[in-house]
Amino acid sequence: MRILVTGGAGYVGSVSVEALVEAGHGVVVLDDLSTGHDWADLEGATLVVGSCTDRPLVRRLLRDEQLEAVLHCAARSLVGESIADPARYYLDNVAGGIELLEAMRDTGVRRLVISSTAAVYGVPEATPIDEDAALRPINPYGETKRTLETAAAWYGSAYGLRSVALRYFNVAGASRRNGELHDPETHLIPNALAAVAGDGPPLTVFGEDYPTPDGTPIRDYLHVEDLAAAHLAALEATAPDDPGTDRALVCNLGSGRGFSVREVLAAVERVVGRPVPLTVGPRRAGDPPVLVAAIERAAEVLAWRPARSTLDEMIGSAWAWRQAHADRSRR
Repeated sequence: MRILVTGGAGYVGSVSVEALVEAGHGVVVLDDLSTGHDWADLEGATLVVGSCTDRPLVRRLLRDEQLEAVLHCAARSLVGESIADPARYYLDNVAGGIELLEAMRDTGVRRLVISSTAAVYGVPEATPIDEDAALRPINPYGETKRTLETAAAWYGSAYGLRSVALRYFNVAGASRRNGELHDPETHLIPNALAAVAGDGPPLTVFGEDYPTPDGTPIRDYLHVEDLAAAHLAALEATAPDDPGTDRALVCNLGSGRGFSVREVLAAVERVVGRPVPLTVGPRRAGDPPVLVAAIERAAEVLAWRPARSTLDEMIGSAWAWRQAHADRSRR
């Protein structure tokens, strides 16, 4: 298969490109490098610098490169930023997503995997969260992702698009070649590792009075290489002759179990061998006590299960990548 990966120079995208190339697929990466990295290791793929908002460019790539499917990882993804600047999120995530869908329609490309998010659920009524839970996003980021999922489903009904939207929970870890580096960094594990390494401020634990066993929020974590494997399975499920999937399929991706902030920090200290400098602050508005994915649907329809998503393996791989790329990791 020949695949376009939008946002393929970013964290999730670059590790997925590795997996696609290793599986023998031809890969073209489209990334404007606004949050992706020009140093990402994309060996075996072709990088084109540009945006999926540029429909003529996307249309030309799909046609000239004879691409058959799209893995859409490009998106704005910071909750706080989306609240402060919703216009940017609607322009990039929604308008840009529609431009991509239209370029695909123009060229007859009908296979799409969408990098979506558990933020579409908002604050759930129950956990584990399954795919039939009510969608009540509480920020523009989650709302824009929900909107694109819905658009893809309608494109399926009207134009024959076959899509799989993968709702990630918390992605962590690294491959040997590519890892996580955001600016600003909002994720717990890389911020804890930066604090241990002395490259960042002490970690802030936001609240320790939640109704959980140790008082800190519980979240579901997924190894980025497990996520890349799910992308492969989802792309295969978009095949037009595959009767086992719906035209617009939605699957959660997580490990199916939760870890508290304190459990994550204990694992960081166990892996690194040093304490995590930290302070305790107040709760953040909108943070539920527990968010854990129900992942049975992905197992059933994609034949996918996480294989590497233990805390020690996720943190160990992230720490190894950070040490091997210290020049990039320092802030």
